[in-house]
Amino acid sequence: MAKSPFSGFKRIIETARLNAMATRVFSTSPPPADVRIPYGPDPLNFGDLRLPRSDGPHPVLIVIHGGFWRAKYTLDHIGHLSADMTAHGIATWSVEYRRIGDEGGGWPNTMLDVGAATDHLRELAVEYNLDLDRVAVLGHSAGGHLAAWVASRHRIPEDSELYMPSPLPLVATIPLAGVLDLRTALEMGLSDHVVRDLMGGDPGETPQHYADASPVELLPIGVPQVLIHGTEDPDVPQELSKIYADHARETGDQPKLVPLRGAGHFEVIDTQSKWYKVVRNEVLSILLKRDKG
Repeated sequence: MAKSPFSGFKRIIETARLNAMATRVFSTSPPPADVRIPYGPDPLNFGDLRLPRSDGPHPVLIVIHGGFWRAKYTLDHIGHLSADMTAHGIATWSVEYRRIGDEGGGWPNTMLDVGAATDHLRELAVEYNLDLDRVAVLGHSAGGHLAAWVASRHRIPEDSELYMPSPLPLVATIPLAGVLDLRTALEMGLSDHVVRDLMGGDPGETPQHYADASPVELLPIGVPQVLIHGTEDPDVPQELSKIYADHARETGDQPKLVPLRGAGHFEVIDTQSKWYKVVRNEVLSILLKRDKG
């Protein structure tokens, strides 16, 4: 069948739309956080806490930014999402962590930092009136990997470099365009085979790294999982969420897979996009309608 003479034009328009979306996410400064708080000794061990105007105790959404685990991307670009969630009644704890290119970044500290930031909410709960019975984690892209991983820590063996005792219980994990299968992501060559840089080698060289850090290999986790992914994502193919969801069901978990028709990579964190409303509604349904009884 002959291609439509307009197909090339449509691709140009779609590429321009996606580029504009990414530009808006990265170029517009978010509202400032209420307080920036260190959670560890490294200069990059800090988080931005935003608090609702309402009386607490506040449900909490841990927010983990993406950027293929690389140092050039910071938590600033996901600040609009954090501010929007807080405007809708949820405290947000947007965390920074050591990344590839930072001193100490990559295996194992990238993961350990996110775990430490999550558990640090125990230290903040009284002063900031946080409800530790209603804590969920959301992450985008590489942050989606970390969001799924941090909800899986109770599955990590004690002899692992990533083991942390008594991880904070979470009511849900919400990966957005998450890199949920590190082996497959490496095979796909995502972002110039960046998974190899994160893990310190290929699976054949560091098999235990992949076993302990790839969310799909830690299933089942017994924590509700909401996987939100654009069907037209050019950076992290939706197939990664599908693979994870299928394996989760095979192992006994019941993940919710939410495909966003026509969405690319950044629409899920762009608060001005129509697809972002789906993300917000999923978070609100988990944290504001949850029966505490």
